[in-house]
Amino acid sequence: MDFQPLAPYLSVVEIILGITLIILVLLQVKGSDLGGFLGGGTDLSGGVRTRRGIEATLHKLTIANSIVFFIVTILAFLAWG
Repeated sequence: MDFQPLAPYLSVVEIILGITLIILVLLQVKGSDLGGFLGGGTDLSGGVRTRRGIEATLHKLTIANSIVFFIVTILAFLAWG
């Protein structure tokens, strides 16, 4: 298949998806400090907890966005040759 005519559009879509993915990841990192990142947090449950409400929605949106970003990246590489 020839994806060459779609190359400029795929570039724009990839930039938009990349920015959206960055924003979604940054929105999820709330309340974490460096100690919690390295495993020394004060959470007694071992760091595993259930996502509810908006956290679950953000998590699902981030996964979906990353999958679409990956597919568009592969298509863009095919279009650019």
